[in-house]
Amino acid sequence: MSDRLTQELIAQWVPRGARVLDLGCGDGALLAYLRDARGCSGYGVEIDDAQVLACLQRGLDVLQLNLEQGLAMFADDSFDMVLQIDTLQHLRNAETMLRETARVGRSAIVAFPNFAHWPNRLRVLAGRMPVTKRLPYQWYDTPNIRVGTFADFEVLARRLGLHIEDAFGLEEGRVVRRWPNLLASTAVFKLTQR
Repeated sequence: MSDRLTQELIAQWVPRGARVLDLGCGDGALLAYLRDARGCSGYGVEIDDAQVLACLQRGLDVLQLNLEQGLAMFADDSFDMVLQIDTLQHLRNAETMLRETARVGRSAIVAFPNFAHWPNRLRVLAGRMPVTKRLPYQWYDTPNIRVGTFADFEVLARRLGLHIEDAFGLEEGRVVRRWPNLLASTAVFKLTQR
């Protein structure tokens, strides 16, 4: 989910000059955008060799780490903003990573595919797992370990003591604020510690 609109929407929430940690940064497109458009600095974290190389080619500082092992190498409040864009659904222990995100960052932005989007609901009602633009894999070959919904994430964030500063859905390049759990294929949250 590294399209330009998503980058611009996320960048609006990132203060100019912020120190950023991008977890599961992929090829570094978002982190490079934040560096160039917002004057941000920081690190990307990625496990895939080819993606790490792409980050280095963009001139980014990137650490090749497995997020399942946590963020112990970072002190509390090391970053102004921690990003988890399309990362959470790939992790075995999403709750632990959210706690770690809150520990190392003053604020966080989390985005993931919203499984409760209405086309997904229809597909499940028909007895099949959804295959969509946001969830393009068959059930047997998906890299996603879990699926989540906008509404379920709200509950988890509050249970972990995180404050939802803002939230919206994304659908076909549009921001969805009304009924995002039903009408948006992507959930986007800005979180802070209470």
